[in-house]
Amino acid sequence: MADVNTGGGVVLAADGTPLKASLNRAMRKNRLRAILLVAPLFVFILFSFLIPIFDMTMRSVDNWQVGGLMPKTTAALADWDGKAIPDEPVFAALVQDLQAGAKSREIGKVGTRLNYEKSGMRSMITGSARKSTKLKEGPYKEKVLKMHKKWKDLETWTVIKRNTSAYTAGYYLNAVDMKYDKSGDVIMQPENRRIYGKLFLRTFAISLAITMICIVLAYPISYLLATLPLRYSNLLMIFVLLPFWTSLLVRTTAWIAMLQSQGVLNDLFVFFGLVSDDNRLQLIHNLTGTIIAMTHILLPFMVLPLYSVMKTIPPSYMRAALSLGANPVVAYVRVYMPQTLSGIGAGSILVFILSIGYYITPALVGGTDGTLISNQIAYHMQSSLNWGLAGALGALLLASVLALYLLYNKLVGIDNMRLG
Repeated sequence: MADVNTGGGVVLAADGTPLKASLNRAMRKNRLRAILLVAPLFVFILFSFLIPIFDMTMRSVDNWQVGGLMPKTTAALADWDGKAIPDEPVFAALVQDLQAGAKSREIGKVGTRLNYEKSGMRSMITGSARKSTKLKEGPYKEKVLKMHKKWKDLETWTVIKRNTSAYTAGYYLNAVDMKYDKSGDVIMQPENRRIYGKLFLRTFAISLAITMICIVLAYPISYLLATLPLRYSNLLMIFVLLPFWTSLLVRTTAWIAMLQSQGVLNDLFVFFGLVSDDNRLQLIHNLTGTIIAMTHILLPFMVLPLYSVMKTIPPSYMRAALSLGANPVVAYVRVYMPQTLSGIGAGSILVFILSIGYYITPALVGGTDGTLISNQIAYHMQSSLNWGLAGALGALLLASVLALYLLYNKLVGIDNMRLG
């Protein structure tokens, strides 16, 4: 419907085009300009955050090795009932796949994948592949059974068939200390191999402890920053921000020098007679060292949100409470502190989420008792090269953080959190 003026004609813009068309063109230009402005940020988030998370999630369920590199064995095992060792057609298909894998030098990937499920299967697969090149004609069953004793084990064939599927839940089962038994049922890992559940609990417990310590330490610092005269608060702010100007590795190394048995802190304790020289405190390569070093590193992330909120609280509120008869403690607790809850919430989320993902500091000062789940993720990514398990652990950690975030939003409300 065209816009018309009071005389019944179409309203025109200065260039002679209809006003409505001119406005639509201007709005399209504004929208295009807005899209171009946010495009770099969107591309950055896409390639640095969304795509890596998607890739991690896919790796945690990806199971292409057996089905992709042993297609004939996969097809032959489709009708196997799993009650006895397979018949000759399966062994014939197995020999063909082993010979093809030995020729392409890809069979090691199958062995590595199966070795995650059952120890010793990599050497069995690679050794059998080398020996299979000497087999020229069948029957193959007896010849394969002589290659390695594990071919006579029914569990070996159960593991192979279970991993012929393109996707698997095995990595997630391992990540929660569970596994498949010989019959294919899901059971808990032996007690001495249940490590990931304990690491998850330790990670959340340490992160919560660091968050609480940061609140206790940051609250008086932030209050001083917000109430002191500007020349003093600026000087104090420099000390708060100073750690950001120093490398994380340098700060962690400094704590190693301070916390070790012959370090600065123990020397001071001995000098002042707090401990004897023969009973120096063990402050490093344990849980204590992890908490001390990470608290120092993450403390500014609690101070800054608290300070920005406290700075906006008018001093007249406290004076009004005092003039109405409240003593300083009651006025502070009932008037001032409730107004800082949004800053506490913002700082707590920052510190808690950052502490969950830390792995450099725990790796250097944590030892056996102070390592977190992130250290295991890094180990499987860099050393064991079990990227599927690393992806499953990372996905579970991400899901846990999202669940806690949703719980916080439901109980506190994310709208009540602000940075000033």
